[in-house]
Amino acid sequence: MHMNFSQEIQKVKWDDVLLTIKNTSNADVLHALNSENRNFSNFIALLSPAAGNYIEEMAQLAHQITVQKFGKIIQMYAPVYVSSECTNACVYCGFNRNNKIDRKTLSVEEVISEGKKLHEQGFRHVLLVSGESPAHAPVEYFSQIVRHLKPLFASISIEVYPMDTDSYAKLIKNGVDGLTIYQETYDPVQYQQVHQAGKKKDYNWRLDTPDRGGCAGFRRINIGSLLGLSDWRTDGAFTGLHASFLAKKYWKSHICVSFPRLQPAEGGYKPEFQVTDAQLVQLLCAMRIWLPDAGIVLSTREPKTFRDNLVPLGITQMSAGSKTAPGGYTLKYKLDNQFNISDNRSPEEVALMIESRVYEPVWKDWDAAIL
Repeated sequence: MHMNFSQEIQKVKWDDVLLTIKNTSNADVLHALNSENRNFSNFIALLSPAAGNYIEEMAQLAHQITVQKFGKIIQMYAPVYVSSECTNACVYCGFNRNNKIDRKTLSVEEVISEGKKLHEQGFRHVLLVSGESPAHAPVEYFSQIVRHLKPLFASISIEVYPMDTDSYAKLIKNGVDGLTIYQETYDPVQYQQVHQAGKKKDYNWRLDTPDRGGCAGFRRINIGSLLGLSDWRTDGAFTGLHASFLAKKYWKSHICVSFPRLQPAEGGYKPEFQVTDAQLVQLLCAMRIWLPDAGIVLSTREPKTFRDNLVPLGITQMSAGSKTAPGGYTLKYKLDNQFNISDNRSPEEVALMIESRVYEPVWKDWDAAIL
């Protein structure tokens, strides 16, 4: 029988995971660190308050695993925001349909200009991002954009509204190879509270988006939860469970995990659950130990010194020089951002920082010709 993650997740209750995390002992953490074949319980132990005492050991292990699996490289990418139109009312997002902001959907020509600018900066991996409004940015719009951008980039990913499998297959045919989709939070109760209106209120439709992407055949699928919406340890546990499910089921796709930490947004939103730097480090290291083969992605939401220090702990992909408004790279007038960037360095400066840590910034890690 064809099982999607929305069926799989029924076996695991949010409150049970929360309780297990709270009741984890030091012995459980040590057992998790020293296990050969780790299971979900070991991963949960590494997310616990008790594991906070073993951050140093976790960091060393995460570093070892990453170097062994990926070498000392960091893949560079940049987002291209193409539209800030949105039909959803998500309380934490600057593009919330109830916010009075200047909205814009770039023309195909404007997106090409953005692409050329990033290509000049050295990028060969881009992520197309839009608010969730299929009427303003239909599948055909993305297909057109991708056909034009394909000669410039080795890899084009999308972070847009959830689609059906056929639409994804169409985009893949036109040259998209990666899908990014965050569940935002895996807690079904909290999910309904922060998504107040729009198609996004449908928890399961969103939850099964990576499954539809896997069926369509994306080369890379990137998931994550928005840290700050719910208890980060429990959301982290479900993110790891989801990633491991996808990695087993869609073994031809490379599964990646992002760790977006919420920043205050337009409309006065403040994250309800604080996540400290030390906690984010713990989550990142736990995820690397649990998923040795997963890509781990870090965006410019995080401040520069903190990003610099995370390089050796398991990161495999980093954005640089990001703009989070449509036309942010080339348009003369500035539009409202989806969220504020904390690391404002140029791509070149970020690359030099990576080199200073004796890592190699990679602008292009593969070519379609290889296939």
